[in-house]
Parts: sequence; structure tokens; C-alpha cells
Amino acid sequence: MQLIGRLADSPELTPTSTGRDVIRYALGVSSGPRGEDGNRATSWFRIASFVEGAQRELLLSLPKGTQMYVEAEAKMDTYQAQDGSNRTQLNLLQRSFEALARPQNRSEDSTTGAESETNAVEEPLSGVGAS
Repeated sequence: MQLIGRLADSPELTPTSTGRDVIRYALGVSSGPRGEDGNRATSWFRIASFVEGAQRELLLSLPKGTQMYVEAEAKMDTYQAQDGSNRTQLNLLQRSFEALARPQNRSEDSTTGAESETNAVEEPLSGVGAS
């Protein structure tokens, strides 16, 4: 599965029951036409990663809103919930990623106190490669 979207929050490092660390993050992917409110529909994907070394440090340093390209292995798992019902969940295991752009800067207008986006072009994260 290939996704292009923005980080919902900074990736988090979590230990597993086997003692191996996993990085978990959510990616918001917009699609379809813009609605009356100017927004597009967004699908949210939870992704797990076991990258090591410099790739691990890079992924953990990315801030909320970073635009990313992710290649992941997709797998549907069925499990029984606490209420006894069967549930199905899409699990994504990251195979590679590339950070495409930093989040847009937001600044506050000192005269009105209103928050506004700067019109600066997003800077690519140079030197960032696929894992």
C-alpha cells in the first residue's frame, strides 16, 4: 500500500512484549473534491515501523503535520472485542518512508491577534531517503 499524507502527531516509540521497540504513528490522507467548507475527506491510517539506526531517529524527529510518502504492508486482522463481537482491523507495517515537506508555518498577526498561515513555500526535507 502506498500513502501520501500528513502526520496526525509526532511518531511515538513503544516497547513490545518481546522487548523490541516499535514506532507508531497515524497518517491523515485527504481525497476527493473539496466540500462547501473547503475541506476534503480525510482517511486516517495507523502505521507501525521497526526501522533502526538513522531512519529511526529521523522518523521520531518528524513533527505533526509533516507530509510523508509511506510504503506499507497491509493486512486485515480479525479479533474478538471485550463485548464478544468480532472486529476487523487494518494493520499497516511500514516498509519505507520519505518525508516530503515540513508543516506550514503558522504565525499570529500582532495587530489583530488572529492566526494566519504564511505564504512561504514548504521546504522539502533534503537528504531524506527511503528506508
